[in-house]
Amino acid sequence: MFTPSFWRMKRFADSVPEILRLQQELNRLFSTAGQSTTTDYPAINIWEKDGVALIRAELPGIDPENIDISVTDNTVTISGTKKAQDLKEGENYLRQERIPGGFQRSIQMPFRVDAKGVEAKYEKGVLNVSLPRAQEDLPKKIKINA
Repeated sequence: MFTPSFWRMKRFADSVPEILRLQQELNRLFSTAGQSTTTDYPAINIWEKDGVALIRAELPGIDPENIDISVTDNTVTISGTKKAQDLKEGENYLRQERIPGGFQRSIQMPFRVDAKGVEAKYEKGVLNVSLPRAQEDLPKKIKINA
């Protein structure tokens, strides 16, 4: 009556809800693959050269007066406002991916930043920020007494 194949089917049947939950979770996880989210704006690249971190952020069509940069210890925050584009009478959007409104992106650096030495330049829709490492955060050579 109860053969080994029956028990195998019973265990498989018990795992079906878990398999369905796993499938739903994978679908949810990959449903947004390739889509940017609000936390991804602006798109940035960061690299280091001679103890200075360099950030390049893409901010097309934004007035530099509407961009704020703040530094606290090792966190850099880029925020601002994208103004709405005024359409002329009779014009309608067919597609609108550049949504107006506020944005904010905080980046944690691997070292403390010297806020007094930060420099920023905005040109052709690209923001370049230079973040020097704080002097007190630089590695120090320790003399060994013998």
